[in-house]
Amino acid sequence: MGYNYQPGFGNHFSTEAIPGALPLGQNSPQKCAYNLYAEQLSGTAFTVPRSQQQRSWLYRIQPSVTHMPFEEIDGKLFTKDANVITPNQLQWAPFELTDDKHDFIEGMKLIAGAGEPAMKAGLGVYMYTATVSMTNKSFYSSDGDFLIVPEQGTLDVQTEFGKLEVKPGEITVVQRGIQFSVNVSGPSRGYALEVYTGHFEIPSLGPIGANGLANPRDFQAPVAYFDDIKVEWTVVNKFLGKLFKASMDHSPYNVVAWHGNYAPYKYDLSLFNAMNSVSFDHADPSIFTVLTCPTNSPGVAAVDFVIFPPRWMVQERSFRPPYYHKNCMSEFMGLILGEYEAKKEGFRKGGASLHSCMTAHGPDTHTYKGASSAELKPVYMGGTMAFMFESSYLFKLSEYAMHSKINTDYYKCWEGLVNEFEPPKQ
Repeated sequence: MGYNYQPGFGNHFSTEAIPGALPLGQNSPQKCAYNLYAEQLSGTAFTVPRSQQQRSWLYRIQPSVTHMPFEEIDGKLFTKDANVITPNQLQWAPFELTDDKHDFIEGMKLIAGAGEPAMKAGLGVYMYTATVSMTNKSFYSSDGDFLIVPEQGTLDVQTEFGKLEVKPGEITVVQRGIQFSVNVSGPSRGYALEVYTGHFEIPSLGPIGANGLANPRDFQAPVAYFDDIKVEWTVVNKFLGKLFKASMDHSPYNVVAWHGNYAPYKYDLSLFNAMNSVSFDHADPSIFTVLTCPTNSPGVAAVDFVIFPPRWMVQERSFRPPYYHKNCMSEFMGLILGEYEAKKEGFRKGGASLHSCMTAHGPDTHTYKGASSAELKPVYMGGTMAFMFESSYLFKLSEYAMHSKINTDYYKCWEGLVNEFEPPKQ
């Protein structure tokens, strides 16, 4: 079976792989059709306001509880602590994709982190690589929701809710508690973010109006698809920053039907309708927010997922690249396609940069000088796709990150910004 999707962000979905598998009129009948088991998956507390409730009912061949006890396993570089503190601007060359056989979970490496999953506040930033598929193996996190951003290689993501094909230039979100496996057809690399705080949502549009940015209908959730097979299976669970495994004698992908609004989804970044300045000045990057995970403070995000897509630049009398700034947020950036307007040298596909809270940053010298004297005609910025995880949290770095092709000369990209002050003559 191929990939089948249903559109819409946050919709209440209803899907069945066998007609009649979904019960009518209630969620948990005394006896489900086809001798299925009813199981609720709750992504929010039972008593949150109805508009905020996220939960789904799954009708499965065997319930999730049918596994052997969990035992702790080595998390390798996935769960190593982030404990290195530095305010310096950081830039990484493309992270290494080795030839050895390793799957998506074995190739997950923590780069930076903040907060504490036990308090459901914080996040982790990762790079992943994979050369082989997850065979008879699945993963779920009790700690948070995963946002996955492929840079190289298409991911075949099988979930309890159905299948998702995720190509570079697309993203997927798999929420807390949902089992999934990642299959690959060749060497694959990308970025991932795990957020412990709440869930992602599309941002409010405010003065933009009813249209623009990411359209809810362009998000896609899978339709029901199930395996009914007896096989030795390993379930890996991330719980309070550690990895545990349990064995079972069947595939967990045995959900014949489901309904609800707590489900994994994918989104094609090329469908983002960019808003931008058509008069003067460079707009704040928040105008490019695809998804946001809010905190309890209005307007303050645990993390925003921001992209810098193809778009027209038409501002008059303006320095068009990003302005120099110090930010109360932390900015982790990656590059999926092409080049980034403010760092055309050094910042490459599969690499990354981090500018921490109140660490000054901005265009390199070459970009500054070019943009300061360029003819201000309309310019189309095509063939590019950079992104940013922008967070109100302060990040600590992992040892792996600090020993992974850091550009120790990064600061030199600003050395040419010398004093050219010309005060008025007396």
